Amino acid sequence: MVPSLLFEVMLIGLLGIGSQWIAWRYRMPAIVVMSITGLLAGPILGVLNPEEDFGSLYSPIISVAVAIILFEGSLNLSFKELRGLGKPVFRISTVGAFIAWILGSLTAHYVAGLSWAVAFVIGGLFIVTGPTVIMPLLRQSKLNPRPAKILKWEGIIVDPIGALLAVFAFEIISFITADDPDGTKLFLFFAASLFAILFGWACGRGIGWMFETGHIPEFLKSPAVVIVVILCFTGADEIMHETGLLSVTAMGITLANMGISSISDMRHFKENISILLISTIFIMLTASLQLETLLQIFSPNIIGYVILMMFIVRPLSIFLSTIGTKLSFNEKALVGWIAPRGIVALTVSGYFAEVLQEAGYEDAGILTTLTFGLVFFTVLAHGFSIGWLAKKLNLSMEGKPGTLIVGANKFTMELGKSLQKAGLPVIIVDSSWERLRQVREAGLNFYHGNMLSEQTEYNLDTIPYEYLLAATDDRAYNSLICTTFMPEYGRTNVFKVSPFVEGKNTNAEIVSKVGGRILFDKQFSMDDLNDKLNNRYIFRQTTLTAQYNYKQYVADKDPSTVFLYLIKPSGQLKFYSEEMRTVPTVGDTIVSLTPPNKEKAKIQAKLETKRNNNGN
Repeated sequence: MVPSLLFEVMLIGLLGIGSQWIAWRYRMPAIVVMSITGLLAGPILGVLNPEEDFGSLYSPIISVAVAIILFEGSLNLSFKELRGLGKPVFRISTVGAFIAWILGSLTAHYVAGLSWAVAFVIGGLFIVTGPTVIMPLLRQSKLNPRPAKILKWEGIIVDPIGALLAVFAFEIISFITADDPDGTKLFLFFAASLFAILFGWACGRGIGWMFETGHIPEFLKSPAVVIVVILCFTGADEIMHETGLLSVTAMGITLANMGISSISDMRHFKENISILLISTIFIMLTASLQLETLLQIFSPNIIGYVILMMFIVRPLSIFLSTIGTKLSFNEKALVGWIAPRGIVALTVSGYFAEVLQEAGYEDAGILTTLTFGLVFFTVLAHGFSIGWLAKKLNLSMEGKPGTLIVGANKFTMELGKSLQKAGLPVIIVDSSWERLRQVREAGLNFYHGNMLSEQTEYNLDTIPYEYLLAATDDRAYNSLICTTFMPEYGRTNVFKVSPFVEGKNTNAEIVSKVGGRILFDKQFSMDDLNDKLNNRYIFRQTTLTAQYNYKQYVADKDPSTVFLYLIKPSGQLKFYSEEMRTVPTVGDTIVSLTPPNKEKAKIQAKLETKRNNNGN
C-alpha cells in the first residue's frame, strides 16, 4: 500500500522533531542528526521521496520555508549588538565574501573541473552559511558572545548576498558570451536588487507602524507577519529570482531596529516556527537526494574540492578580511573554521544546475552532487567540532551551570557566596547601588540595572547563566521577571521565592500561579529567609554516602531547615522547589540553610555584644 501524502507530511514532521529531540537528549549537533535521518529515510531505505511525491508544490514549500527562516534570523539583528563588532562583521560580509567568491571559483575550476562560467556561478553561491545551519549550532554550543554574534550576522547577511552573487555571475556570463551583448539584463539585475531592499524596508516599516498604532489586534500580529513575509519574498522574487531572500532580510532588520514593544513575543513565535521548518526542510531535502548523488560525493575531485574549501578558502578569506580589526587570533581561527552550508546552497544550486544546463553548460550536471558534498561534510565536521574547538581556543561558555539572581539582599548575597564557593558561576542583578554595596564587598559578580529594561537586555550577557532566580521583595515583580524570561531560560529553569507572606496573602494565590516555580518551599518567603540569616542560620553542605543516605539526612534535620539546592557528581545543579522530582542519591552534595549550633550561637552573640559595647 502506497502511503498517502498526508501520511508523508506527518512522517517528515515526526522525523524532523524526533531528530531535534535526539540531538538535545544526547547532546549531538541537530543538523547532523537531521541530515543522517533524511538520508536514511530517503535514498538509503527508500521510505520517502518528497521531491517526487510533492510534485510542483515541492519548490514553493522549500522557498517559503527558507524565507521565513531567514526573516526569523534577521529579526534578531539589532544594530545595538554591533557595538565593537561593526568593523569585523562588515569586512567579513563584504571583503571576506568577495575573497571567498574568487578563491572558491578558482578551486571549483582547477580542482572540481568545472568550466569558468559554472565555477564563478557556484563560487558565488558557496559563500553562504545561513541561519538554517548556523542557528542550530549556536543554540547547541555556548560560544562567547563575540564570535557567536559574528557568525550569526555573517550567516544571515551573506545568505541573500551569496544567492545574488550567483545570479550576478550568471548574468555577467550571459552578457559576455552573447552574440549581441545587451546590458539591459545587468541593469535590471541591479534595479531588481535595489527594489528588493526598498520593498523589504517598506514591508517592515508598514507592518511595524500598524503594530505601534494598534491597527492590528494582538491575536492577529503573528499571523499577519507570516503573511507579510511571504508577500515580501514573493513580490521581490517574481521580479527576479533569488531577490526575495534579500527582501525578507531587509524586512527583518527593519523590524528588529524599530523598537516595537511586542517584537519579543513575535520573535519567540517566529523562533518556534523556524525550528519546525528547519527540522522538516532538512528532512525533505536530504530525503529527496538520489542514491547515485550520494555515492558520487566520494569521487576524488569532489572530496578535494571540499577539503580545499574547508581548510584553505574559508580560513584565508576570514584572516585576510579581518586584518586591522580587534578580533583575536583565536576568534579568527574559530570563525575561519565554522562555515557549514545548508538549505539555501542546496535549493539555489538545484535551480542553477537546471538553468546552466539549458544554457549549454553540460558540466553543471554535477552541481547538485558538489553542493551536497560540501553541505554534508561541512555539517558533519563543523557540527561535531564547534564545541571542542571553542573550548580549546578558550571561546566557550560551556562549563558548570551558572545562576542569575534578581534582587540584592542578605539572603541572595549568602546564596551567591555559597554557589561561588562551590565553583558555580553566579551574578546578582539589582537596580539599587545601595543594595548592591554588600554584594560588591563580598566579591560577587553583579550588574546594576532593571532586569526588564531594554538597556539590560543589550548590556547584560546572560549566556553563562542557566538558571534565573527572582528574589526581590516585590512578589508581583518576581512573577513578571519569571514570565518574561521563561521562553529564554525554559520553564524548568526559572524560579521565584514564595509569594506567600503571613497576613499579606490577598493576591498570593494569583501571583503564585503566574510564571516560575516556587523556590525551596512556599512557606519560606523572602522575609522568612532573611529572618533566618538574622537569627544566625548557616549554609551547610552535606555529601550523601552509602552509609548516610538521603532518608537519614532528612530525618536528622531540624524542621525549620530550608533545603536550597543540590550538586550532582557530574556538576549538574538542581534547585529545590515544590515541583522537584529528583531524589538525591549517593554522591550528591546538598546545600541547606540550617539552624546554628546553640552553644556556638551563644558564644557568637556574646562576642557581638562585646564588640558593640567596645565600639560605643
